[in-house]
Amino acid sequence: MSDEEIEIIDGDKKIGRATFVKTAVGGFALLWGGMTLYPVYRYLCPNGEEDASSKIASLDIGKVSDFPAGSGKNFKFGSTPALVIHTTQGDFHAFKAVCTHLGCTVQYRKEKNKIWCACHGGAYDPDSGKNVAGPPPKPLMALKVDIVNDRVIISNA
Repeated sequence: MSDEEIEIIDGDKKIGRATFVKTAVGGFALLWGGMTLYPVYRYLCPNGEEDASSKIASLDIGKVSDFPAGSGKNFKFGSTPALVIHTTQGDFHAFKAVCTHLGCTVQYRKEKNKIWCACHGGAYDPDSGKNVAGPPPKPLMALKVDIVNDRVIISNA
């Protein structure tokens, strides 16, 4: 066998070194291309899947007095992280706390008066959930807030 041939155990087939290298480089290029394009796809087509939280009718998360004005609190809404905000004006707003960029969990930052995603610096308006800074392409998904007998009740909007 010469230096230019590599024996492949597949019957009596032999392939040349150049063919082997071309195949290996082509496979690597395909793998690299897929790994590069997947995040671009996820950015352009963010999370839109329904999950178990869509089956929850409502959730009692506590008394109104548990949420001081100007504060926010993360909680679980089914299997999805969620966020309730009690504004300084006395309004309650709730959102699914999943960043629309890459799915990181967001939290309310009182000092900035913004909903903040620490992964890539995304920011959302605490009143509407609208994306106002950073890479998030869409607003947060809103949840409905009702005050019943001095209790904060969260349900799907």
